[in-house]
This record gives sequence, structure tokens and C-alpha cells, in this order.
Amino acid sequence: MAPKFPPSRCRCGQCRANKGSWKRIGSGRDVTDTMTSTTIGRLRVRLAITTILTCRCTKQTGHRCKQVFAVSLLSSFTKSPMFLLLRACKLSQGIASLSTLHLHSHYCQPALNFTIMPASRYPKRKPSANGAPSTNGTLNGTNGFIKPDPDQPPPEKKRKTVLAEPPSEPSLSSDPLREPHPFHQDAEKHGIVLRKYYPHEMSTARARAYNNNELPRPIELLKAAQADTAEHRANTPVAGAVVHWFKMDLRTTDNTALFCASQKAQAAGVPLIALYILSPQDFEAHLTAPVRVDFMLRTLEILKKDLAALDIPLWVETVKKRKEIPSRIVELMGEWGASHLFANMEYEVDELRRDARMARLLAKRGLVMDVLHDTCIVPPGRLTSGSGGQYAVYTPWFRTWVRHVHENLDLLELVESPTKNPESTRQKLAHLFECPIPSAPENKTLSKEDRERFRALWPAGEHEAMKRLSKFADQAIGKYQQNRNIPSNPGTSSLSVHFASGTLSARTAVRTARGRNNTKKLDGGNEGIQTWIREVAWRDFYKHVLVQWPYICMNKPFKPEYANIEWSYNMEHFDAWKEGRTGFPIVDAAMRQLRSMGWVHNRCRMIVASFLCKDLLLDWRMGEKYFMEHLVDGDFASNNGGWGFSASVGVDPQPYFRIFNPLLQSEKFDPDGEYIRKWVPELKEVKGKAIHDPYGRGAAALAIKAGYPKHIVDHKGARERTLAAYKKGIDSGL
Repeated sequence: MAPKFPPSRCRCGQCRANKGSWKRIGSGRDVTDTMTSTTIGRLRVRLAITTILTCRCTKQTGHRCKQVFAVSLLSSFTKSPMFLLLRACKLSQGIASLSTLHLHSHYCQPALNFTIMPASRYPKRKPSANGAPSTNGTLNGTNGFIKPDPDQPPPEKKRKTVLAEPPSEPSLSSDPLREPHPFHQDAEKHGIVLRKYYPHEMSTARARAYNNNELPRPIELLKAAQADTAEHRANTPVAGAVVHWFKMDLRTTDNTALFCASQKAQAAGVPLIALYILSPQDFEAHLTAPVRVDFMLRTLEILKKDLAALDIPLWVETVKKRKEIPSRIVELMGEWGASHLFANMEYEVDELRRDARMARLLAKRGLVMDVLHDTCIVPPGRLTSGSGGQYAVYTPWFRTWVRHVHENLDLLELVESPTKNPESTRQKLAHLFECPIPSAPENKTLSKEDRERFRALWPAGEHEAMKRLSKFADQAIGKYQQNRNIPSNPGTSSLSVHFASGTLSARTAVRTARGRNNTKKLDGGNEGIQTWIREVAWRDFYKHVLVQWPYICMNKPFKPEYANIEWSYNMEHFDAWKEGRTGFPIVDAAMRQLRSMGWVHNRCRMIVASFLCKDLLLDWRMGEKYFMEHLVDGDFASNNGGWGFSASVGVDPQPYFRIFNPLLQSEKFDPDGEYIRKWVPELKEVKGKAIHDPYGRGAAALAIKAGYPKHIVDHKGARERTLAAYKKGIDSGL
């Protein structure tokens, strides 16, 4: 019988009992000197061993398993990769010393024998007498050449194999970097990996391949596309219009790509057309919260009016399938007679890959796409450490960031708003001005009650952003350092929603803060202003990290080894956390604020994140996902960075053995219980310090009467369990 394909664990009795796992012991050049040859039906098959896996028992029992699995690529059977599983029951001095293996595949279930032969490279076909390459043959000894085999008829020119059904599990691929992580099923079962849009959770080896420059980063794909189309873009004349594609830059003030598009249109004497694509599938794939979708749609209404005052039309269109966005934009440009498309760069993986494809697609159609840096004050890739690498720790990165900005003050210069379109634009493009702003997709629609509440809490548009920034800079920024960690005190700017939707640029924010200081130095003067600028810079930092380590955008931790932690996936605990029923008042207050406002104080975000991961031992990605699905200011890089910090799996995190005590956090940052009483009203009658722990401080009767739950976990016991789980996961080496 062929083994289950592929085996997720070693199948020998000793290792099966101890959950033996696979360890790669060879790949690439280490094993490409090994060649194989066999016959399947009428076809001569040549194989090159590309990767060897050996079983390693995860428990140190002294058992030495001798099973080996090798992943191979069929090199002359089909043009597309064929997945093969080679099983060796004995291992002595290495794979090249084995004499016989048993071959199992989707294509041939019966075991077939073949011989391993060394070869220095892929064998070439030996020329026939007339000089033409041979079409059939066998490996000739050890020299790697083919000799004719008179007993075998020539192989069929084309062979198609049809499988009855695809494998239920991901299979070992000819590319070992495409193997899923051993725990991939947990991630899919609990909605962390959305298989509708994305592949299985990648292996730790694939994540490390990005670190080792074995795989291209998405931004490198875009840079390559820009380089390959540079001459075409420089030499293509402007046609009948120029288009600016709005993404998360919903403002006319200090918008780099919008300004460049306007300049290009004005120089050519043609109109500028603004475009926004509503993508329900992107909203779903990227976990965009309904409250955030509502905020963006309201912002588009305001943006449409602002642009109309400049005779610039804003065309907003819903494209149901996100893969059709590039072709639809090409169609629209054709309808409008436009030749140039401008857009600001987004640094998430999907967006970078899409824009790289679009740049090439437009060039093939004779069109131009310019993608520009705008979101960050210092574009990703500009700052490097003394060794030439990218920073993974915030403090040295921030020092370099400050120094770089001081040396390049133009980075804080604001670009002008777009100029007015020609007077004839309204007549020529009248139908574009009549375009309505669509409603939210069905799966992102708010109830009437929620919509009214959120619209009162979060007025939309860049004018509101500037109003809020000015008020904060005038009244609160000077004392930001003292007040920023007190959730009951409105000492923060609450501008994160505007940064996330692009109604406020980071340049504008930092320039405004600097203007209120007594120095032009970003790291000098008033302590509150310094601290706030430092917090704005965190946003840049997390986007730089996202660009350099893109696998964090693919459900992987920054530290790949932390993907091996075995989480509890206790859904009752997860529901209690989401609904604010954990029995820890500070945690419950924060989670209820999130559900009510679509926003929660930053200190409380850290508290609830630490509690989820380190008290409940729940997968941090479940919390990260839940936040994105509910935050009005949901920004992937910042949200991921915050969760990575709290769960100790991200860039520049707190050590995993540092675990927040929710009681101490509550006493320190909500000493009078004002925040708790606001969001957990059933405890409003609890007096004094008992508010932080009613069952442990003599207020149990009041808590029971009010229906407030007891602790769902014991913090001390949970801490010990978490430390053990983290250590085991880190040491597992999967």
C-alpha cells in the first residue's frame, strides 16, 4: 500500500507514538548530483532528487528513525511539475548510497522500482547518428548520458493524466518551499487563513527564504516592473486625459500622485479624471471592518465635492472580482481616451503584486502607470543599519529616521493641491460628474443604529482630519506624554482613523506638531511633542518592516520559529474575550469599547492582546483578525505590529516571558476605575480598589447580583502554561 500522500508525520511506530516530525537534511545543490531512471508504462522517466527529508522524533527518546522521504521533480514525463514521493526504508551514508527505492505517486499507485545513479548535472540526450537528439533511452552507467533502448517504443508526444479527485490535503511539491506548515489545518479551521483567496499557511522554510533573498519580495517585483517600463513611460506622450487612482489616500491636500497627475494633465492641456474602485472581494480578503467601509464611503462623498469644485470628476465603480480590477481600469482608460495612470503605493503584498502586474499590462497596451511613494515620510528601503541590512528594532531605526529627515528636509515638504481642470471638462465629461457613490457591499453593511452611532463618533473627510489635528496640537499635544496611557483621559489625538484612510498625511501631521514646538528638531523641545512624533513614526516603521519581511502579511509571525507554538483554540474563551465576559474588568471594558466605538485606546489594545495570547493561550492571529474586522482605523501594518509586540512574535517585541498582569495594568492605568465603570456598567456600584477584581476584593456579592462573571482563567496558572507552550514551540524546530 502506498503511504498517505503526503504523510504529515513519520509513519514508523516509534515516531508515530511520539509525533515524529520531518526535518529537511538536504536541498538544492546538496542533492542535485543524484539522478534516477525508471519506466512507467511506455515512458522512460528521469528524475532529479531535489530535497531530502528525514524523520526526527520531537521527544528525545533515543530512537533514531531510519525513514527518509525525498521530494523529486519529474524532468521528462510532463511539462508541468509532477509530485512524487520517494520512500527509503534504510539510510546509511546518504541518499546516493541507496540502491532501491519504492516510488509512489498520484499517477502510479503500485510500487515501482528504480535505481539511483549519480550525475553531475541533468543528463543531456545523446545525439543519434544523424545528429538529432534521441527520443528514448536509459541512463548509461554513471556518465549521465542517454543510450538508445531498442526494447522500448518511442514515448508518446503528449500524455495527459486525469486524477479522479484532488488530494484532500496539500501535497509535497517539487518545490519544498511550497509545502504547508504542519499546523496549517488549525489556521484554516479557525478562519485565520481564508482559503477562498489565499493558499495554505506557508512553511517556516518559505518564510525564511524571504529573509535569505531566495524569494523576491513583492516590492522588488514592482521595482522590476517600473525599471522594465521606464523607457516606455518616459517616451509615451499624453493623450486625451490623465487618471489618478485613489486608494487609501482620500484627500486633495498633500497627495503626491494626485499632484503629479494634475501637473501632467495641466502641461498637456487635458483633463484630470479621478478614479476609485470599490472591491468587495478585497474588503473580504483584507478583513475590512464595516465601520471602516462606511467611513471611506462617507469620505468619498466629501472628496467628490472637493474635486468637483476644481472641475475634476470622481468616478467610483464597484468591481466584483478583484482579479478583474486591472483589466477594468484599462477599459475605463480606453473609454476616456486616457494614456497615463497615477497612483500612490500601498505596501501590502496583494497590492504590490497587483501594481507590478498592472504596470506591465498597461505598458503592453501602450499606456503608462506611475506608482509613487507617499504614505511614509521616509520611503521603505531608504534606512539601513551599519551592516547594510534593514532595522528590526525600533529605537535604532527611529534615531536613523530622525537623522535622515533632518538631512533631507524636503521629505517634510507638502505638495500642492491639484489645479483646476480646463473649463470645457464639465461639458465633455458630464456623465462622469453624475457618478453616484455606491452603497456598502452586503457583507459590510451596518445596521441603521450602528450607522448613526458611528457617524456621530467619526465624522469623515480631510477637513475633519485637519480640524481634529489643529485642536489636538493646540490643546493636548504638550501633555501627551503624561496622558497618553490613561484610557479615561482624552489625551490622545484619535487621528488614527484619518491616517488609515489617507484623509491626513503623515507629513502634514509631523509638520503641524513641529510647528507647535520651540525647535525644528524632531527629537528635541517639548516632551509631549517629541513623544507624539515618535508615535507617528511607529507607523512608518511598521510599513518598512512589512516591505522587508512580507511574510508577516501572509499569516506568519516575524520570528518564523514562533509559528510552532501549539495554541489552545478554546472557542468558549475566545467568545468570552470578544464579548467582554472574561471576569477581568479592564479586559472586558476594552473589548466592549471596541464593539461600541470601532476603536479602543492603545494601552488597552496591548492589555487585551496580551491577555488573549498569554492568559488564554489563543492564537494571536485570531485576535489580529478580530481587530481588523471591527476597527475603524484598521491598518494592516500597525495592527500586525501591535499584535506581534504583545504576543512576542513580532518585530521588536517584548520577550515572551514578559506577561502583562491584567490586575496590575488596571490599577496602574485606570487607578480610580473610571474607564471600567463607563464600559462595564454592571460594576458601577463597586467601590474603591475592588473595581479591579470584585471577586478577589470583597465585592463578590455585588458582582454576582449584577451578573458579572468570575475569572475564566487563573492568571498565575495561565502564565506557567504559556511559558511552557512558548518554549516548546520555539524549541521544536518545525
